[in-house]
Amino acid sequence: MDKRFLEQYPAILEDGTLLSQLQSIQLVVFDVDGVLTDGGLLYGEQGESIKRFNVKDGVAMKLLPKWGVQVAVITAKDSAPLHKRMTDLKVEHFYPGCHNKAQAFEQICQDLKLDPQQAVYVGDDVIDLQVMPNVAVPMCPKDAHTLVKRYAKVCLASLGGQGVAREVADLLLSTRMPLEQAYELAQRPEFEK
Repeated sequence: MDKRFLEQYPAILEDGTLLSQLQSIQLVVFDVDGVLTDGGLLYGEQGESIKRFNVKDGVAMKLLPKWGVQVAVITAKDSAPLHKRMTDLKVEHFYPGCHNKAQAFEQICQDLKLDPQQAVYVGDDVIDLQVMPNVAVPMCPKDAHTLVKRYAKVCLASLGGQGVAREVADLLLSTRMPLEQAYELAQRPEFEK
């Protein structure tokens, strides 16, 4: 465990149940707009053509599976830039253009043979409430909608698009080991391949 990192989250250190839940998480599901992006939509003549992602989140999404935590993305939007980013990050469980997030989440849990109580869901808006009440630890970015904040067990310090996935990864990994140990894998040349 990395207590020095976890000191930023006193509620987690004080709540043995929440700490235990975080230590047993095997799946993290991310929304995209407002979580992995800042929620802005850039349109050109051909429709949505540009989406801005945070490179720090990419490291997190590649690192988590190496430590036994699967990554999934469920989003109501769909675009070529989004597909490219998920392909680059090798996200296996990707549900674009999904308006029934609860159904997609159930499918992921079935495919991975996981209980919903082994999952974190990170969302920022009311559509994410289809899933958030069904997971062990619902999380949200700092700038999430007020209703989402009511359901979140952990409200992150990061704003949407500004390192949310990285903060989630750091939080989960720090409940299991020192972050220096967790990031040794990311320092190897083969990590970026």
